[in-house]
Amino acid sequence: MRWDRRCFPCLLSRVSLECELCNADPALGREIRDECARMLDELEGKDLLHPEVASILHRHAYARLGTSDPFAALKEESTREAMEVCRAVRPRLKTFRDYVTASVIGNTFDFGVLSHSVEPDFARYFEEEFAQGLFIDDTDRILPLTDRVVYFTDNCGEIVFDRLLVEFLSRRGSRVTVAVREEPILNDATRADALAHAMERFADTITTTGCGCELGVRLDRMPGDLAHAMDTCTLVISKGMANYESLSEYSGLFPVAYLMAVKCDPIADEVGVPRGKKVAMLRM
Repeated sequence: MRWDRRCFPCLLSRVSLECELCNADPALGREIRDECARMLDELEGKDLLHPEVASILHRHAYARLGTSDPFAALKEESTREAMEVCRAVRPRLKTFRDYVTASVIGNTFDFGVLSHSVEPDFARYFEEEFAQGLFIDDTDRILPLTDRVVYFTDNCGEIVFDRLLVEFLSRRGSRVTVAVREEPILNDATRADALAHAMERFADTITTTGCGCELGVRLDRMPGDLAHAMDTCTLVISKGMANYESLSEYSGLFPVAYLMAVKCDPIADEVGVPRGKKVAMLRM
């Protein structure tokens, strides 16, 4: 997905959040935000996808703040909240649609998106959203394609429910390659997060998207095991907006199931759903 000026305030709001999370001096925070605003002006018009632009900004902010993971505490908190809800709801998850819906609700653990806030009472929120279901529900079309799956994860907290979905697929006989971020960026899950939830018990391979501190998916820079899995898969499961923004630029390669909460207007407009809706949509 190509980016537009509507993305600027949201990108800068996340930079401000990173400064706050690091308890940066207010003057330094203003400097970093101003630097990132100038970078956005310089990058506008270049042939870059939104995740590439965002990654450039966040890497700059991290370097200026002297940190590799400003979201560490928020990741721990969201994981704790997700685990509590997971224990309560897991016995009720029976069908593929149930597990997908739970995983998509988990995608709302996304901090710093200007038009989205993480619900403070996640247990109540989960129950309400689960009862409401998916706005786009292609799960009946997706399930028959799950023989060999490449599963791109997104956020911490969310990965608790991803693990349940991967377990469901594995028990049905699917071979699943799970791809996480190579290095921390925002509150995205890394290999350490996947292993903390014993994802290796059900995934055939746990790999990374490569590229270091980078959002989205770069098909030209994938590690070898991920490239092989992509060449031989029957389905890609893409969690979240950044992965959608990357993979939706490709066509004719593989069926992709986009599982996400639509948290901003540019993606809502492109997908054709109201902002805030939750989708499991198949693109062939």
